[in-house]
Amino acid sequence: MIFGVLKDTKQGENRVICTPMEVASILAAGHTVLVQAGAGDGSGFPDEKYAATGAEIVASAQEMWDRCDFLAKVKEIEPHEFDLPREGQMIYCCIHPAGHPAEVDALLKSKCIAITAEDSHRYGSPNCEAAGKQGALFGLESMLSINGGKGKFVGGFAGEPGINVLILGGGTVGQGALSVLYALGANVTVMDINVGLLRQLGNQYQSHINTMFCTQQTIASVLPQMDLVINCVKWPKQRKDFLITKEMLKTMEPGSVLVDISNDDPGAIESSHETHHDNPRYVVNGVVHYCVSNIPGAVARSTSVSLAAETLPLLLSIMNDGLEEACVRDGFIRRSLTCYKGYLTHEETSGIQGRPWIRPEDILGIADRQLDPAPPATTTRSNNFIKL
Repeated sequence: MIFGVLKDTKQGENRVICTPMEVASILAAGHTVLVQAGAGDGSGFPDEKYAATGAEIVASAQEMWDRCDFLAKVKEIEPHEFDLPREGQMIYCCIHPAGHPAEVDALLKSKCIAITAEDSHRYGSPNCEAAGKQGALFGLESMLSINGGKGKFVGGFAGEPGINVLILGGGTVGQGALSVLYALGANVTVMDINVGLLRQLGNQYQSHINTMFCTQQTIASVLPQMDLVINCVKWPKQRKDFLITKEMLKTMEPGSVLVDISNDDPGAIESSHETHHDNPRYVVNGVVHYCVSNIPGAVARSTSVSLAAETLPLLLSIMNDGLEEACVRDGFIRRSLTCYKGYLTHEETSGIQGRPWIRPEDILGIADRQLDPAPPATTTRSNNFIKL
């Protein structure tokens, strides 16, 4: 198989989906690897490193799309790439299909085979861990007086206590943020709707953190005392309400900070909208907002190494065994299949966008096989099935 490592072109994105180490493994498995020129530059992997493994360096994106059977990148397919996929060609990247209908239109029109990376990680994405940890640090940076924040130090000084932090969501992202802020001396409260998870976190931190059940009312009760709020909740896209409204922000002290790591559109924070690393902050009702959508791109070297290592077995499974067999053996690959030769195969996208869909196991003809189980990627369900 001819596999291609694309250069990510999203604004502020410096990560690469495969480092030279993974490329060497793919080559050793008997496949051909093309790497788009400059793909690894932003994360510290120059073309020469890829060439030294035996990969071919290709100058243009057009040639990559023309020659490769299977392509991968970190972020979604962008508008300038919509006309590049072809029928039967496989693509792996963070498509975020439910929130990007135009992208889904293009993928379905091309009749390519698209796999959305964010749903494929059995043990949680390294991007989520990176977003939580680095997002916490960006929140502290936003707290500085020189960035419009109230000028409080995370762990306090003699005679001055540390900051109060509210983390919404105790999953992989929230736990990443918690680990950093707790270690630096912040007073942290974690909210979630999973009481078992809250109990687990309380025990893990020996009751040195606060935990609360997450509702708009519980948030409102503590918001006036918070210096920093970090949103890690993956908000169901069909919901039209918010966990934090613009009006609620008025109860916080001026210069307080809100970091929206989840950055859904629409999301849990009414005042949130996407920003980029070159202009990351804005102020609403006195609260400094940091809403960069690709926070892990700021630590591109570390995230690329971690992401590439976790992604390699998945890529090799598809290339060595074929997509059908890979989907039998790994339910997380199966649930990530988004578009298959003109058919939508992603349940959340069907539920959010009202498009008919077909289950991956049905379109692939593997429904009668013993399939590796995987939980649904989201809570969104759809019975709007395509009938073949």
